[in-house]
Amino acid sequence: MKKLGFGLMRLPLLDRTDDGSIDLEAAGKLVDRFLEKGFTYFDTAWAYHAHRSEAAVKTLLTDRYPRDRFALATKLHANFLRAPEDRDRIFNAQLEKTGAGYFDRYLLHGIGGLSYPKYLEYDCFNWLREKKRQGLARSIGFSFHGMPELLDEILTNNPDLEFVQLQLNYLDWESPWIRSRECYETARRHNRPIVVMEPVKGGTLARLPEEAERLLKSCAPDASVSSWALRFAASLEGVTTVLSGMGSLEQMEDNTGSFDDFQPLTSEERALVFRAAEIVNARTAVPCTGCAYCVEGCPRKIAIPQYFSLYNEDMRESLETKGWTANYNNYILLTGKFGRAVDCIACGQCERVCPQQLPVIVHLKRVASHFDGV
Repeated sequence: MKKLGFGLMRLPLLDRTDDGSIDLEAAGKLVDRFLEKGFTYFDTAWAYHAHRSEAAVKTLLTDRYPRDRFALATKLHANFLRAPEDRDRIFNAQLEKTGAGYFDRYLLHGIGGLSYPKYLEYDCFNWLREKKRQGLARSIGFSFHGMPELLDEILTNNPDLEFVQLQLNYLDWESPWIRSRECYETARRHNRPIVVMEPVKGGTLARLPEEAERLLKSCAPDASVSSWALRFAASLEGVTTVLSGMGSLEQMEDNTGSFDDFQPLTSEERALVFRAAEIVNARTAVPCTGCAYCVEGCPRKIAIPQYFSLYNEDMRESLETKGWTANYNNYILLTGKFGRAVDCIACGQCERVCPQQLPVIVHLKRVASHFDGV
């Protein structure tokens, strides 16, 4: 199986203010091209695209292609568990929504310090093993958003889990919050195959500051900026799959092109991407990946990832000379449907579910000061 996987959480939309409005026609063209080029791995989850990604799988894949033509992964998230019976309720609904019959890979989703106790409370690891015994989950593992010490504990206590999905990219490699390198080294120490998520960090590593882009282009003028991030992740020993969300045919062609004749990064190229990371980190106000886990439970329905993205864009602009940017208009457009940043009541729900462990409330106050003037 080729290393590139299609992450189905950033599909093209009919309405950019509605994450559930998947443009099935456009998405179908992406799926067709992905398979046409010899790639087979698709990754979704219960909550992606406002709970509509798995249903899109049926429309885009299982209704149109033989089951042995593709591999499908999905996940069980602790946030949706209120009782032990919820495990089977969700799993059976996923089978029905996708029409897949079975899952090639099934994961416990986004394990971290706060969610891990619930997975233990509801005996999810043994439940996962039972799904494998039933043949409904061909391979079992988990995605992880926590510290390497917890990862070591889980892998030690569950030696039969077959893979782990980690957030690995050159921007987070030495991050004190994500600790990508240490998590990677922990998985390698346990000899577990690794699936990579967020290799381009929600698009951050596809749009670098001019200085960082110039640095990479000086080495490979014809290579896209995002291809460097994908190659970094895929070059790591033990990595079997690199997931990337793709919302356009242009992204599809670029990403698959990086894997058609894959070339691992050289030591000199690794040094360049780490230099680029230093430049990006110095200019990124809020290191949000846009996963949107924070949005669903927000009592004020604040479009947190979108506001952070607009704020980051403005922080990269020369505001002293421009005075105004289009991001202000985009902010007002979003507030017609969502709560404003200033509406935050500091309940902390967003911070409890943030995989990046961001101080979301503090950042929202900065956004409110910038766009709402308070």
